[in-house]
Amino acid sequence: MTVKNFDKPFTFKGGIHPPYNKELASGKPIEICPLPDRVIIPLHQHVGAPAKTLVEKGQEVKAGQLIGESDAFCFSPVHCTVNGTVKSVGPKLHTCGLQVESVVIDVDKEDSSVQKLAPLGDHPKPEQIVERVKETGLVGLGGAAFPTHIKINPPEGKTVETVLVNGCECEPYITCDHRQMLEQSDELIQGLQFIISAASAKEGFIAIETNKMDAIDKLREKTSALNNIHVVSVKTKYPQGAEKQLIHAILKKQVPSGGLPIDVGCLVQNVGTTIAVQKSVKEGQPLIERVITISGEGIKTPKNLLTRLGTPINHLIEVAGGLDGEHNKIIAGGPMTGITQTSLDAPAIKGTSAITVLKMDGVKKVKSEPCIKCARCVEACPVGLLPLRLKAFAEKELFVDIEELYPNDCIECGCCSYVCPAKLPLLHWIRYSKQKLSEAADGK
Repeated sequence: MTVKNFDKPFTFKGGIHPPYNKELASGKPIEICPLPDRVIIPLHQHVGAPAKTLVEKGQEVKAGQLIGESDAFCFSPVHCTVNGTVKSVGPKLHTCGLQVESVVIDVDKEDSSVQKLAPLGDHPKPEQIVERVKETGLVGLGGAAFPTHIKINPPEGKTVETVLVNGCECEPYITCDHRQMLEQSDELIQGLQFIISAASAKEGFIAIETNKMDAIDKLREKTSALNNIHVVSVKTKYPQGAEKQLIHAILKKQVPSGGLPIDVGCLVQNVGTTIAVQKSVKEGQPLIERVITISGEGIKTPKNLLTRLGTPINHLIEVAGGLDGEHNKIIAGGPMTGITQTSLDAPAIKGTSAITVLKMDGVKKVKSEPCIKCARCVEACPVGLLPLRLKAFAEKELFVDIEELYPNDCIECGCCSYVCPAKLPLLHWIRYSKQKLSEAADGK
């Protein structure tokens, strides 16, 4: 283990410092979001195969009941999040902007019961933890939504030495992880212990940015007697929470191009996911809810809401006091990597960490100008790529040559576009090149 000085904040080369605007919601304790009249539960909320519905119109369903299943390897079950009656099953708008097969449920607000599995106790076996996490439908709650049971169960020939809990929360406005670290610190620590056990790892780190010193101090106090869990500070910088950058910052290990953290003996989990593991093991609770930050200058009363999955965005905004102004930009996630919404009818899903509402007078419309060759995009790129060169190759459709510039290593953080004084859509062209390379690999 190469980490020696836990007091000095760790960091990585590159990155940017956008206005973080955390103060809007960071001091707001987690509240339970009132149930909406209706929820929309997409059957595809994870990386991998979509679920096949197990319910039909008119059927009564219970919170915690399995409603979507598949026999695919890369898959995560989908559970009902409320008690009520199935109104319909069919395509509905997803936060990604596409129509996705979904189960629409009219909510019975009088019934607050939740179906749970039997608790596993304080010392479950590794294989029991993996199976329980799979049964309860856990995925990465930071936004990637990769099935957690696959992640914590290393494939043959791979070993995990270190588990990193990503408490950086570097995206502007979002504060749900910060509040959970403060309010659910015991659950977070125990969840990390379960993940360490499941992955047969040696130690764990909880990495937190220096703009959350209250969380750092509290978790250091809570873990002071634990020899295999360490709380480390990292500099406040975007995208400090990107897993490859986090691994390099703390452990000085370089994930190879095209590789995964497991290739250097690491496993990175989000704060919310780690707490969900604890609830899955100790309480047998399926993933039916998560904490979501509702924030931005366009929200009257920013909040951190414990929300049942499938709750429509318009309900969340209403609970947070409504829109402050008529013209707003509404994003599922944060302003750097989130997805702009075209309708408030789309539901919050497993990967929805925030709903961010920006006033349009704060969103500048700009026109691209010729590149001035300042190299700011190169300096800001946390991966060490050449964004302008990638853009030039993509514009000319030179996709055979572009592979030599490693576009697939781009983590799509948007730093290059953010710092570009010419306002060039650099990330757009890199995404385009990645899409074309993927299509070529699939033989399209």
